[in-house]
Amino acid sequence: MEIDLKQLREIMRSLKQFDVTELEIEKDGERIYLRRGAETTLVAPAIAPGIAPPTLLAGASVMPPPAPGAASPSVPPPPPVPRVEDPNVVTITSPFVGTFYRAPSPDASPFVDVGSDIRVGQVLCIVEAMKLMNEIESEIAGTIVEVVGENGKPVEYGDVLFRVRKG
Repeated sequence: MEIDLKQLREIMRSLKQFDVTELEIEKDGERIYLRRGAETTLVAPAIAPGIAPPTLLAGASVMPPPAPGAASPSVPPPPPVPRVEDPNVVTITSPFVGTFYRAPSPDASPFVDVGSDIRVGQVLCIVEAMKLMNEIESEIAGTIVEVVGENGKPVEYGDVLFRVRKG
């Protein structure tokens, strides 16, 4: 797979423009992996036995310049704490791809917050898909214990939006 610096820059701009955090491209046994965040690294391609390694991408690494006066982190972040599952807590997931909104309008208060008691059929949020505002209603009664979705952020089919304690 042949890629020049101009193509790589264009791919990186697209990652930022479309808010994509990771991209992996594999072709003919060679692989490019890009990740946005604190470090953006181009990983050397995986090489099948008997194939000469490419010269352009081998060992290439792209790192953003450090912010002026910023110290580089030397300690990796701690691993996430495993979640202890409560059998009475269920998740409410997105039924489709779209944009998650907690309130009916930017200046309105959210439909629900942590601690809100909810009933079957109550509107919990809106997921906008293809310019249509779809109200997501609760299928259970209970209490909101966690709001997972971020207001105004994209959600995928099956993404957890809320955690609810049945009751």
